[in-house]
Amino acid sequence: MTAMLQMRGVSKAFAGVQALRDVSFSVEAGQIHALVGENGAGKSTLMKVLSGVYPHGSYEGTITFDGEERRFRDVNDSEALGIIIIHQELALIPLLSIAENIFLSHPPARFGVIDRDEVYRRTRDLLAQVGLREQPDTLVTDLGIGKQQLVEIAKALSKRVRLLILDEPTASLNESDSTALLDRLIAFRDQGLASILISHKLSEVARVADRITVLRDGLTVDSLDCRTEPVEEQRIIRSMVNRDLAHRFPERDARIGDTVMEVKNWSVHHPLHPERQVIKNVDFHLRRGEVVGIAGLMGAGRTEFAMSLFGRAWGTAISGRITLDGREVELSSVPAAIDAGLAYVTEDRKQLGLILADDVRKNVTLASLEQVAPRWVIDDIGELKAATAYRNRMRIRCSDVYQEAATLSGGNQQKVVLSKWLMTDPKVLILDEPTRGIDVGAKYEIYRIINELAAAGKGIVVISSEMPELLGTCDRIYVMNEGAFVGEFARDDATQEKIMHAIMRNKSLGNGTSVNDAQAEGMRP
Repeated sequence: MTAMLQMRGVSKAFAGVQALRDVSFSVEAGQIHALVGENGAGKSTLMKVLSGVYPHGSYEGTITFDGEERRFRDVNDSEALGIIIIHQELALIPLLSIAENIFLSHPPARFGVIDRDEVYRRTRDLLAQVGLREQPDTLVTDLGIGKQQLVEIAKALSKRVRLLILDEPTASLNESDSTALLDRLIAFRDQGLASILISHKLSEVARVADRITVLRDGLTVDSLDCRTEPVEEQRIIRSMVNRDLAHRFPERDARIGDTVMEVKNWSVHHPLHPERQVIKNVDFHLRRGEVVGIAGLMGAGRTEFAMSLFGRAWGTAISGRITLDGREVELSSVPAAIDAGLAYVTEDRKQLGLILADDVRKNVTLASLEQVAPRWVIDDIGELKAATAYRNRMRIRCSDVYQEAATLSGGNQQKVVLSKWLMTDPKVLILDEPTRGIDVGAKYEIYRIINELAAAGKGIVVISSEMPELLGTCDRIYVMNEGAFVGEFARDDATQEKIMHAIMRNKSLGNGTSVNDAQAEGMRP
């Protein structure tokens, strides 16, 4: 079959860093073509070349679409041909309605006046196509992230999309929303729509893709026709990272010491609805050299619990006791928590963990300025040395420590966030979804860092929605449900089934609820 899209010999460099090297890539009509690779492999860069984000002349190589060579000057040129890209960070305006978001750039009009009746009629048709039942005047801010993804697809359909590019569309979705989105892609394929899917979730890729292309270090290293060849996850991983990952989690010789942190009768109320108790009389302890996991469904209270511990960064009417090294402490603010030896790596590194417009150097030293600012003036040389040391220690891939954080891959951004908190020399490190949105190779490096920190005597708390991650990294796992701990398992005793049964045994749902229903709410098997 003749390809709808062909990209030949595409190369692209940034400030001396070669992001793409002679890449060739093609897509047939009515095909889902998955593009996989480690963070920094060049996937998003290739798609930005295709969609006109990087205009013709800023790269080498050719793009052929519908049999003609195309030279896109910007995104408008590619969209005019029906090539639409949906980025990982959604481009929706929360306080506008669904209809206003969909037709913001191209509203139907009569005699120069927006035809609101036509906007609403077409919006209802588009929402039906993507499986949404919401009304056109519903505000986007009132939708969950899964439905917002579908609104983005509806917006693409309004532009007569022929080739839909989705960059990590399920990275922030729970299992049920991910399944709904992938089912919609399959339905579009059956209608003749072509899609390019960028994803780190290989199980999802294997489920929907007709072809898989693997990039590594800006090169095409493998291509697999899923219609004629078996999809072997190990082959894909080996191509991505250039090594076998027979063991997804590095081995660790746990040497667990005395209790470093203990929490007693911890209760937290919602900051906007003080009558609502979110965390309910929780008891928790952590020992030196120990990695403790917290499992639970979305909304169980895991993040709220962690943030309330970290200097009461979330919640109101907080009560309970925290003991560090046997001494009761009052962590009434984030600086007090840092001074006491706590560090918290947020699940949202882009919004809350980094200053994206600043460079690696400033982000690394941000929480430890007193170390590089004697007499309240930053020592530029000292800051450079400190940031460079962490760049080398954490193997952060960047041109130098003056590179802007926004330009790093997700895995390297996460390493910068970790570096920032390690520079504070914490006793307890809380990691909230530490590998969300990063590839299997970068995950392995994060797990290696966790092991090194535990070996150095740190107490580590890991909050994760991926049960294999908790089972593979943790010495002990607490199970949280509706703001309370409902189970606790030692490493050798923990299984996915036991964790889910602990949740279901204490979940206030109807009698018909199953383990699969619970998994659909956010614990990924």
